[in-house]
Amino acid sequence: MLKAEFTKQLPEFDLQAEFKMDREIVAIVGPSGSGKTTFLNCLAGTVSPDMGRIELGGRVFAEEGGKPLRIQDRRVGYLFQDYALFPHMTVRENILFGLPGQPEPSHVRELTELLGIRPLMDKYPHEISGGEKQRTALARALAMKPELLLLDEPFSALDDETRLRCRNELMRIHRDWQIPVLMVTHSMDEARRTADRIVRIEKGRMAELPIREASL
Repeated sequence: MLKAEFTKQLPEFDLQAEFKMDREIVAIVGPSGSGKTTFLNCLAGTVSPDMGRIELGGRVFAEEGGKPLRIQDRRVGYLFQDYALFPHMTVRENILFGLPGQPEPSHVRELTELLGIRPLMDKYPHEISGGEKQRTALARALAMKPELLLLDEPFSALDDETRLRCRNELMRIHRDWQIPVLMVTHSMDEARRTADRIVRIEKGRMAELPIREASL
């Protein structure tokens, strides 16, 4: 169970997070600049909340008056909007970046085969397509067997066919791995098709939307 109750001051308003989730897919929607990515960054540890508490499965990530848990100790996988692949590293090296000094685990082989990128392992990011970069970034986020997966606009740069394939792969991985998935998207259609729940953030305030009636 992820529990996040915190505030973070932003230039135009305060993000006031009140959020809980279990092993489900939750879509975060809302206008640009509303605090969606800041919310993910606070969970990942790249940004620290000003007040409040974040915990996952009883492990405290951040707590008022305490030292935040280090990013590498949170076991959070993060797929950034621009994928953030290292251009000088091969697909294999990118995927194994979070597992330094370790041989390729069997679950990584299974993951890359599932995502259809096994033949690309020795290629560099500039040699693969946008959809292949997206799947490489997803494999990297999952390679460490995270307890929480964060996705920031994971399908926004993909064509319709690739988006459908990647969404189906994500849902299959979620079904098999049973980890919480938190996905920021600007597409309400994508949110409805992918998520179990939809939460809207607007000017730092969070509210759950009925999934059948949700609209931007």
